[in-house]
Amino acid sequence: MTYAAERLLEEVAYVAYHFHWPRAEILDLEHHERQRWVREIARINTRMNEGR
Repeated sequence: MTYAAERLLEEVAYVAYHFHWPRAEILDLEHHERQRWVREIARINTRMNEGR
């Protein structure tokens, strides 16, 4: 099964935007690890938006 190219692009852009990591480094992450970073960034953003 292949991972949707559009979803991969969204994940790479999201991590790169928030953490300023280079694209190649993000693409080198395993799928599950990249998704874990996406969830962590979302959690950080939620906490910041709630003022915690």
